[in-house]
Amino acid sequence: SIDLSIITQTAIFIFEFKMKSGSGNALQQIKEKAYYKKYLSENKEIFLLGIEFDEEIKNISGFECEKLEV
Repeated sequence: SIDLSIITQTAIFIFEFKMKSGSGNALQQIKEKAYYKKYLSENKEIFLLGIEFDEEIKNISGFECEKLEV
C-alpha cells in the first residue's frame, strides 16, 4: 500500500519509504505496484518519490523523484 499521498489543487505526490534496501527500490516499488493508477482520473500532475533511510546513520540515504508521464 502507499506510504503517503499528498494531494494539492494542481498535483499529486506519492511517497514510498524504505529502510536501507538498495538504491532505487522505493521508487521502483511505486512503479511496479502502480500506486499511481487510482489517481490518473484526477487530471493532475503526478510525482513519484522514493525515499530510503539508513538505520545506522539515522538519516535519509537516498532520494529519487520522477514526474509520471502517461
